[in-house]
Amino acid sequence: MRNKNFNSRLFFLNKFLSLQLKLYKISMAKKDNRNPRIDEYIAKAQPFAQPVLKHLREVVHKVSPDIEETIKWGMPTFEYKGIVCAMAGFKKHCAFIFFKSSLLNDPGNYLRERANKGGEAMGNLGKITSLKDIPPDKILIDFIKQAMKFNDDGIKLPSGKKPAGKEVKMEIEVPDNFIKALNKNKDARKYFETASPSFKKEYMQWITEAKTEETRTKRINQAIEWIAEGKGRNWKYERK
Repeated sequence: MRNKNFNSRLFFLNKFLSLQLKLYKISMAKKDNRNPRIDEYIAKAQPFAQPVLKHLREVVHKVSPDIEETIKWGMPTFEYKGIVCAMAGFKKHCAFIFFKSSLLNDPGNYLRERANKGGEAMGNLGKITSLKDIPPDKILIDFIKQAMKFNDDGIKLPSGKKPAGKEVKMEIEVPDNFIKALNKNKDARKYFETASPSFKKEYMQWITEAKTEETRTKRINQAIEWIAEGKGRNWKYERK
């Protein structure tokens, strides 16, 4: 009789724990604020850059499920009560930026000067060409936690220092055939000329990353149509 009662209690306990585990997974899934625009950005990146960007993204989300993703200045950007960090993929390297890097405690000297201050790359970790160029996860996690704490406490950069994002100036390569197509559509040209740099950057990256001339032509025609309607490159994923 005792064995039956014990087995019955054990059965219900296992059921209860299983239910709690499912509920926990569901709650964590809801907090996984991943943006499909970032998925697309990574998928369109150079082959060498994809594992780098995926790894950096995973490390960021290891720190806190409260971190949200968006696209700013044409880059995947991570926010928590303000901007925390961002990453970017280029033709030959990747970059990772901390928006309050000057305030971070860095005893291991992992952080470097950015290009606009004499460094070799746009980001704070130099030119990242493979996973080997990325500091250990525990180092990045510590930096991210510090950056989140700054935002929690409302700590700002000292007067005279602008956030890293304000200094991001990426050259925009505009193909000649895009310009020709743009000049044939008055609405598209008018909207494009007054659009933000990030708006232009997203379209130009999409077009110039085409591997064949046929694909590039199709993308130019589609871009002209969307721009004339005032739509951004990733308008389908924009939150309404």
